[in-house]
Amino acid sequence: MSLPAIHVRSLAYEQALQKRQPGTVDLVVIHCTELPDLEAARTLGERIQYPQSGTGNSGHFYVDRDGYMEQWVDIMRIAHHVRGFNERSIGIELVNRGRHPDWLHTGRQQMSETYPQEQINSLIKLLGWLCSANNSLCWIAGHAELDLENVPASNDPTTMVRRKLDPGPLFPWSQLESTVPLRRLLQER
Repeated sequence: MSLPAIHVRSLAYEQALQKRQPGTVDLVVIHCTELPDLEAARTLGERIQYPQSGTGNSGHFYVDRDGYMEQWVDIMRIAHHVRGFNERSIGIELVNRGRHPDWLHTGRQQMSETYPQEQINSLIKLLGWLCSANNSLCWIAGHAELDLENVPASNDPTTMVRRKLDPGPLFPWSQLESTVPLRRLLQER
């Protein structure tokens, strides 16, 4: 499969991210940015979260609502996008408001923004290309399926909410599963 139109816009700290060997990546993790737009995601991605290494949190690829795609981190580098699975996975972020602006507020736990078909079409093209270029890829999961942690709500520390819900209930898993040769990786709750 040919490379889809991906605009490379490497993060300033990309070279500080740990390298990994070909063949060690077997998982794709689907996220949503939970931010209003691609530029807000970029601002967050550029923020240094780990001063010791000079790196931050980000996915490898970002897909905007209109299908426009950017690559921020080379797939042979370990991006920080999902606890416990970074070393073996590629992170793909879909621009979507999610629970923005207060992800952990008890009143913000419903994700209501749909994923436009243009965005899903680009995601399918990206996944097809990644699978054809990486024989080791065999699994796919949503962020919420891998990060099962509950944390205190921002407005009521006595109430626990899920730390991550993305890509959320409106993500079209059935469409993806019928077109992409990857199996779902689900964690026990």
